Amino acid sequence: MTNKGERPGAMMQRGTISVHLVEEALVVARGRGLDVDAVLAASGISPALLADEEARVPASHYAALWLQLARAMNCEFFGMDHHPMRPGSFALMARSAHGAETVGQALRRALRFISLILDDFQPRLVREGERASITLAETGAPLRAFTYCTFWLVIHGLTCWLAGRRIPVTAAEFRCAEPPYIDDYRTLFTHDLRFGRARTRLEFDAATLDLPVKRSEAELKSFLRRAPANILVKYRSNDSLTVHIRRSLRRVAVAEWPDFDSLAAGLHMSPSTLRRRLDGEGQNYQAIKDSLRRDLAIRCLTDSGNSVADIAERLGFADPSSFHRAFKKWTGMLPGEFRRGATAEKPSQTDKGEAA
Repeated sequence: MTNKGERPGAMMQRGTISVHLVEEALVVARGRGLDVDAVLAASGISPALLADEEARVPASHYAALWLQLARAMNCEFFGMDHHPMRPGSFALMARSAHGAETVGQALRRALRFISLILDDFQPRLVREGERASITLAETGAPLRAFTYCTFWLVIHGLTCWLAGRRIPVTAAEFRCAEPPYIDDYRTLFTHDLRFGRARTRLEFDAATLDLPVKRSEAELKSFLRRAPANILVKYRSNDSLTVHIRRSLRRVAVAEWPDFDSLAAGLHMSPSTLRRRLDGEGQNYQAIKDSLRRDLAIRCLTDSGNSVADIAERLGFADPSSFHRAFKKWTGMLPGEFRRGATAEKPSQTDKGEAA
């Protein structure tokens, strides 16, 4: 159930990826006869988990899978183009874009760079009045939606980082037919997904192209160290409304979290204005609460000795069974399994480095 004023159906929790996308990432590797079970295990993903269509894996594990496949296939694009995107290509593309003065200039550099690498489509930046779009010129049969979305994920993630803010996507069009699973695509990009169109394109506000790029060399190195994990979750600037709401919720117990209308009143907004503002950041209130409860659950399981039942009660679940089901969806693991893994991998104080 959702509270009054919340958008239903946004099921992707921040920081987790559906096993449907894990399967999509493995399609070419399976076709080439790679030992995908070994690749999955090396990424921290149990091969048996793929049998559960409702399961989700942490974004960090999907990022590890991406890196494992890049090494195994000599391609950072899951082998989905006739020409491989060899390891190191994303870093070179980011460096090419990094020295630009504006986001538009940076995006053009990135697209020009990647057009020299990929063969199956050529990206083009188009600006028409108040709208801008990345359009993919193709000559062959339509590709998988996963292929298009992976490309957009890379380009959009880099562009958001260069801009220093989340860039809302206003529409996404695909030449291909609608695939069986699209929930994560809706959450990553926009609910306005259109399939079976004449061209494949991603649309956003043209004013984004005029934003300045203000990123230091140290920031670039940090961004590349965290890739691709940092492009698998929605970019948030520290002064966003989403961050403000998360901070305010952290200050009170879960049982005291306001409903949507009360939240809007506390922010001196109407519910419709708050909904519109959050939508502009690619968010909604239910997803914010879910992601925060997930973060609190992970912290409690990692850093406290409280029982699972106590943690479930603290986080507002009706019973431990409800918590078990929710945590399995968030991370692909049961709370006990996660706690055992976190305890086994927890570094000593002398081994701790920079947090991811």
